[in-house]
Amino acid sequence: MTEIPMLLILAGLAAYTVLAGADFGAGLWTLLAGGRESRDELRHYARHAMGPVWEANHVWLIFVLVVCWTAYPVAFGSIMSTLAVPLFLAAVGIILRGASYALRGQLDGAPGERPVEYLFALSSILTPFALGTVVGGIASGRVPVGNAAGDLVTSWLNPTSVFIGALAVATGAYLSAVYLAADAHRVGSRSLESAFRTRALVAGGCAGALALAGLILVRYDAPALSAGLTSDGGAVMVAVSGLAGLATLLLVWRHRFGPARASAALAVAAMVAGWALAQRPYVLRGLTLDQAAAGRSTLTAVIVTAVIGVVVLFPALFLLFRLFLRGDLDHGAAPAAAEAAAGPSAGPARGAAGRSIARGRHAAFAGVTLVAGVAMTVLAGPGWVLAVGVILLVACAAATFTLVAAES
Repeated sequence: MTEIPMLLILAGLAAYTVLAGADFGAGLWTLLAGGRESRDELRHYARHAMGPVWEANHVWLIFVLVVCWTAYPVAFGSIMSTLAVPLFLAAVGIILRGASYALRGQLDGAPGERPVEYLFALSSILTPFALGTVVGGIASGRVPVGNAAGDLVTSWLNPTSVFIGALAVATGAYLSAVYLAADAHRVGSRSLESAFRTRALVAGGCAGALALAGLILVRYDAPALSAGLTSDGGAVMVAVSGLAGLATLLLVWRHRFGPARASAALAVAAMVAGWALAQRPYVLRGLTLDQAAAGRSTLTAVIVTAVIGVVVLFPALFLLFRLFLRGDLDHGAAPAAAEAAAGPSAGPARGAAGRSIARGRHAAFAGVTLVAGVAMTVLAGPGWVLAVGVILLVACAAATFTLVAAES
């Protein structure tokens, strides 16, 4: 039972890394938009595309914090006290980003437009970097058990933390470019599709190169983490992430943006799973998962509450993302272009039947991988069993995402 809340935390972290990471990346692209004319177009489109969902993504961060605080209070207190500085910077970044995003919509052509635009972009870089340094501090074993027991500076300003912070920024840019290219393709904007496709290829290559370099750096700065990433389940997840990243680049190159969205998410989610498996069974240095867990009654309450939350929250999020991916929240953004790009279809009945069969297969695959993944992760013995279970759960998430995207 002690592992179930941690699986919930990891699922929330993966969702936040993918969804909020893409939003942070959109903020970065508003800073690196190019020439004046294309810059204004790219900035406007990036803000427009993220508008319907950007606030919803922080639900996952709140979920992670609440579950960690309740289920693993000793670890939560140690992390929050030792890593108070980067967590404070991340909170400031989230607040400034939200305020500047809301304010920017009221300042078209006004004198304060440019400073607010820069504030939005810089806070979109600061937040994922700060959160990445938090992960680096935990992963490299620089957060000991106890109230503010670690160094307030070197716990997050160290080679591993800086690397993971930079990787968080790079993967956000990569995810965002893939998603924005897919969205531009959907609405029929060839110029924006080409611009974000190029950015996706460049950002994906940079993120991959950074990840490879980081594996070398971690070997010397955090040997225990390196050993976990290069053996058993950690190595499997590293391989899955790398293959999914390469598949994404190939799909983007071939203008297959729908599957590219799913494979990009898989690549990033596998990184989160790899970190967890590399660190297993420790939560912090010298603190195992069983030692960190709260009492059985508390864990039961957390699990039951999470299930209730899933029942209440997921339908709303499903509807939100379905409407978003289908373009119903575009407020009239180029529907005619999308229809023109689609062109006349031959054999609508046959096409509908084929899509129905494909959706059925995706749904069946998602259901099977969900059941098998939950069973293998909850009842796991050896590390490889847990690794396979995590792969199945990630595959379930990818299949579900593809199923939702197909509805659009």
